[in-house]
Amino acid sequence: MPRPKILEADVVRFQNNKEKWVAFVGLYDGHPYEIFTGLQDDEEGILLPKTIVSGWIIKNMDENGNKRYDFQFQNRRGYKITIEGLSEKFNKEYWNYAKLISGVLRWRIPIEQVIRMVGSLQLDNENINTWKNGVERALKKYIQDGTEAKGSVCQECGNETLVYREGCLMCTTCGSSKCGG
Repeated sequence: MPRPKILEADVVRFQNNKEKWVAFVGLYDGHPYEIFTGLQDDEEGILLPKTIVSGWIIKNMDENGNKRYDFQFQNRRGYKITIEGLSEKFNKEYWNYAKLISGVLRWRIPIEQVIRMVGSLQLDNENINTWKNGVERALKKYIQDGTEAKGSVCQECGNETLVYREGCLMCTTCGSSKCGG
């Protein structure tokens, strides 16, 4: 499925080693299609009001045919604000991993499998591992309520009766709940 020029997007914030990060999750027909992540308040990063939870990711091309992704949102007064060049704002290593994850999302592989794949990445750097946990948390939001967490065991009662509810794991036997990465 070719990417439209404009995709609706959710904004998900998370911490990465005490730094504030933001993930832009582009949605195609309501499904995660791509993800962009970076520092939220770095001088070269993204300055985004906390009230912004959605917007649009716009794919542009310059005169040389180079792709550029911009994020646009509507402020409280109804004006559209555009943050240009997401790829230029983000660390190249994180950008490359996000491109890989986006490629997998485009194939509509069940989101819980994508999260398992991200979680299984063997990365040496501690910073990239905490970033990876943030990406997992951002994607868990899109798991349909009631989806079984196959192979997961409740830490409270030991049963394999965990399901997802609002992005968190909940045990249907004892009611225990766990959120986060």
